Amino acid sequence: MNEELGRVYQDGEIIITEGEVGDCMYIIQQGTADVIRMEEGRPTVVDTMEAGELFGEMAIVENTVRSSTVKARGTVRAITIDRKTFMRRIQEDPSLAMSVLEVLCHRVRNLDGNIAHLKQQLESQRGGGV
Repeated sequence: MNEELGRVYQDGEIIITEGEVGDCMYIIQQGTADVIRMEEGRPTVVDTMEAGELFGEMAIVENTVRSSTVKARGTVRAITIDRKTFMRRIQEDPSLAMSVLEVLCHRVRNLDGNIAHLKQQLESQRGGGV
């Protein structure tokens, strides 16, 4: 892949914003980005992504607003893929759809693990009762 493709984001620059309408997804080519969600009125880093990872796919698959803000940590180069290009590429190469599904499944498994951990913590704080 040509390293000159994509856009460069500087440290602290917002790549996508929670609540905005999403019309494209991103693949990080270089660098690291934080995934941030507003929790009780405060920004909370919920994940960190590195080169090779993608984000923003839910907004173009579901046609919904962004569920998180993504901010560059250091210099980040990311390539953008709009919905039309994404759909065309899936038709050309169905394995791309499988790759995105794998990412989504991995995220669901992580969320399930986090929920189980939080439930366990909550139960132990309550004295073990349910």
